[in-house]
Amino acid sequence: MRTSTGLKPTETCTAILPRLSRAIGDLNAVVSDLSATETTTLTVSVAPIFASRWLIWRIRGFKEENPGIKVRIEPRVDVIDLDHSDVDVGIRVGTDAALGEQATKLLDQRVFPVCSSELAQQIKTPADLLALPIIRENERLYGWDIWLAQHGLNAAGIQQGPVYGDASLCLDAAMTGQGVFMAWETLACDALERGQICAPFAQRSETGAAIWFAVSRYSTQKPSVRKFRAWLQGELDSSIQEWRNTPS
Repeated sequence: MRTSTGLKPTETCTAILPRLSRAIGDLNAVVSDLSATETTTLTVSVAPIFASRWLIWRIRGFKEENPGIKVRIEPRVDVIDLDHSDVDVGIRVGTDAALGEQATKLLDQRVFPVCSSELAQQIKTPADLLALPIIRENERLYGWDIWLAQHGLNAAGIQQGPVYGDASLCLDAAMTGQGVFMAWETLACDALERGQICAPFAQRSETGAAIWFAVSRYSTQKPSVRKFRAWLQGELDSSIQEWRNTPS
């Protein structure tokens, strides 16, 4: 509609603009995949620890199964707005699906204490943990209260230990005998299978947190995203079966 100050949208145009924008975005997402001649780039935002301790060891399998999809991994700790970025997928950790409208749960996060084989020889009962150095990530005792409570123990009784600003460093510290660390499965189970770390006890405790697969409202339609989602869930299911059947 033309006015004295220039062109302005009519009420009808204003009402349909959001739906039109979404439709165009959906169309662009589909066309971008269908029009790719040789490769399609899939951009994945993921926590650096998950990327380095679990994903990097398996991503080759996805690339071999899908040679036409180029995967770009962006390690980052912040949660970005997927609808306003060039990132297709966000692999996130949290307590609920509020991490994104399109988020679906991949894995419930469980924790268990780990340490070096030498230190494990000093541990016979859960109460023995209270006499050993406890490795902390940024002074936090993530998971300790939950795990100890299931054994009738109180986290207030645990000892001081080294503090590191990264959970991956905490795991390395545990490997070198600096103390006991409460780790989660995607962080520590591969190292456990390789014999780099020990788990004195078989029990693993639910934390209430989970790993989520989040996508934007545009990328959810991409065939490359659906393929990656199916592959990732299959790999996690396989890992879970191995982790939870592995003797400590």
